[in-house]
Amino acid sequence: MDELLDRVRRSAAPLGLNLIAAIPVARYDQPTRTSMRADTIDRNARSIILLANGGGDFWRAFKSHTIAHPGWDERANPLDDFTRTIVESRVLPAASNATPVYPFVADGPTLNFMELGKLAGLAGPSLLGVVVNPVYGPWLAFRAALLVADEIDQPGAAAGFDPCPTCVSRGCINACPTGAVTYPAGWDIPGCLTYRVETQMKCAPRCHARAACVIGPEHRYPDDELEYHQMRALRAMRPYYEQHIRPGRSQR
Repeated sequence: MDELLDRVRRSAAPLGLNLIAAIPVARYDQPTRTSMRADTIDRNARSIILLANGGGDFWRAFKSHTIAHPGWDERANPLDDFTRTIVESRVLPAASNATPVYPFVADGPTLNFMELGKLAGLAGPSLLGVVVNPVYGPWLAFRAALLVADEIDQPGAAAGFDPCPTCVSRGCINACPTGAVTYPAGWDIPGCLTYRVETQMKCAPRCHARAACVIGPEHRYPDDELEYHQMRALRAMRPYYEQHIRPGRSQR
């Protein structure tokens, strides 16, 4: 089954999907809640191939695509649409009969990509609420998974990676303008969301705590990508803030 994984890697690499690993379905499904199990999506799947990007090459491939397809970046979800397009037109043919799964599906079956990434050895946990890779630091993202009928067990080198407890500088803590990152507690979600929604100008261009991570700073996303993700994150934060945080604050 090395040949199948090699084909997927060769087809994905030119698109900036440069972090690829595969693990048996059972390793992911066993500790996972029923609604996000792989066997509820494809009962014939035996392995999961995880597709991720490290660094800015995926964004540059996206920008090239938008130039070649005028109006693409005016879509509601241009990066997600690009992901689906390239996975299904360029990567999926290399893994015949695979079932694609995406992390950006809100109204259908999906996987817990954060946990899958850890189990697949592509990343470990961090104080920041995002995962980190030994090479790319926090500058990675999980883009898709392929459920395949083949037995493949080729995890990445980041299995067990957990850098924050032994980090000396922890520059991420001082870099956060609202003190929403602490050790050992990690990311204070209500504190972060409140600041972003109510007084978010300092964080509009980028997450300063993430940018201060000492792992892989040379792989930091381009500025326009950072702004794109911050804008999208703020858009998702606002309704959560209104529903879960503002009522509690008004009762104090």
